[in-house]
Parts: sequence; C-alpha cells; structure tokens
Amino acid sequence: MEKITIPENVRTILKTLNENGFEAYAVGGCVRDSLMGRIPNDWDITTSALPLEVKGLFRKTVDTGIQHGTVTVLLGGGAYEVTTYRLDGEYEDSRHPKTVEFTSLLSEDLRRRDFTINAMAANEEELVDLFGGREDLEAGIIRCVGDANERFSEDALRILRAVRFAAQLGFSIEEKTMEAICEKAG
Repeated sequence: MEKITIPENVRTILKTLNENGFEAYAVGGCVRDSLMGRIPNDWDITTSALPLEVKGLFRKTVDTGIQHGTVTVLLGGGAYEVTTYRLDGEYEDSRHPKTVEFTSLLSEDLRRRDFTINAMAANEEELVDLFGGREDLEAGIIRCVGDANERFSEDALRILRAVRFAAQLGFSIEEKTMEAICEKAG
C-alpha cells in the first residue's frame, strides 16, 4: 500500500481549517485511490466546520449543496468540495436522505458511508480507518460499512456501486454484502 501524498491546494484547505480550530480530512475515494497508488480524479474534504464557517475562511466558494453541508472551495485553479461532518436522516426514496444533521464527530460521518474502502479519512499526520478499509483494500474486498441490508435500503444505487467497484478494481464482494445485494436488487 502506498503512502498518501496530499496535493498542495488540499493541504492549504486542511491547514486553513485546522488553524481556525476545525478538524479537516481528505475523505473517501481520494484516500482509497491514493492508498492503491492511483492518482485521484478529485479530492473531497470533510470537516467539523459548518458551511458558513467554511465560506468565511476562503475567498472563492460556491454553494454546491449547502443544505447538505457542501461548499466548493475554488483555489489555485481547482475546485474542492468541503462537506461538514453529517448524519443522514431517514431515506424515503431508496436514494436520498430526507434530512441531514451536522455532527462534530468524524466517526459518525464515516459510519454513514457505503463501503469500508470509501470510509477512510486522512490528513498529513494520520489515516483514520475505523472499519477496516485498508485491510479490505489489501485483500481486494468490497464490504459495506455496518449492516449491508441497511446500507442498500438507504440508497439502492450502492448496489450498482458495489458491482462497479468490484469490476473496475478486480475485487470480490464480501459474502454478507453479496447476500444483501441479491436480497435488495429488486
């Protein structure tokens, strides 16, 4: 497994948030891809800062999905989504949460994510891997965070994402995750 090299603009965003009293991490696919030695297509950031606090720290921002906690920071010719740690409310349409609640805990934000390989966060000092994502990357396994039936009931698109990741990465789908896919596919 590779070490994560965080690009300069992302480091600047993390540092700015940290220096102003907030936690901040690169999160999700960019962490996964970096650990695999791939160059990420984009870098997402998760933070304890609320959207208006993020907007107040950076000169150029776009309200990408501010009701869901996401502000895009424009920096050095790049666009970086910065999203407040959050908890998803009830899913009514098998795709989108009815409500989003902000939280101050990184662990809660990571717990709501789809697969262990996407539920990791990193900064210059540490890799936060609460659900065994690094081990699953090394073993070539797609596994849901927590209960697979619950993850797929929340968002049915995750079923297709599991199959896509398995095909693209050459990974196998963990047994309970595959059982839930078969059960929830309809």
